[in-house]
Amino acid sequence: MKLITLFLCALIVVAMTTTTLAQSKEDTTKVVISTTIGDITVLLYERESPVSVKNFLAYVDTSFYGGLVFHRVIPGFMVQGGGFTKNMMKRQSVFPPIKNESDNRIKNDRGTLAMARTQDPHSATSQFFINLVDNASLDMSTQGWGYAVFGKVIEGMEIVDKIAGARTQTVGVFRDVPVEPIIIVSVKRK
Repeated sequence: MKLITLFLCALIVVAMTTTTLAQSKEDTTKVVISTTIGDITVLLYERESPVSVKNFLAYVDTSFYGGLVFHRVIPGFMVQGGGFTKNMMKRQSVFPPIKNESDNRIKNDRGTLAMARTQDPHSATSQFFINLVDNASLDMSTQGWGYAVFGKVIEGMEIVDKIAGARTQTVGVFRDVPVEPIIIVSVKRK
């Protein structure tokens, strides 16, 4: 009987430890993207996209995003920011490009944040976008690399939709630039 009691106690301890470990691995880091039209709160997927989240937070912690704009707005697709001033001057990235983590299999669904990049799948630096709809064509597939999702809007999706409704224009070689700049005042950890 003592052996059974001892075994049951050990089983309970293991179960409690496993639950605690699982809970400690949940994504908890949040940031607030403050813009001239409102705030957007984002939960970062640090467990699923550790390289992208570490990179994004490095830019956040250096106040890199303050004064930049959402420079590319395509209704029914996405809004992009994190690289240009309101005069469409590129802010030089301060960290090297990162590894594409789209192999994490997180879908580019409405409200998710993903790393923007060039045709080179491992070229993402500071720019990111927020999906306005489910964009399965941006996910990794047998055709190749996708765009790495690293977070999700948990508050302020109405602000993202407001950004999506902005009237746009072409400025030099840049298309889909809001006529009235939508400025990122700051991005800070919550």
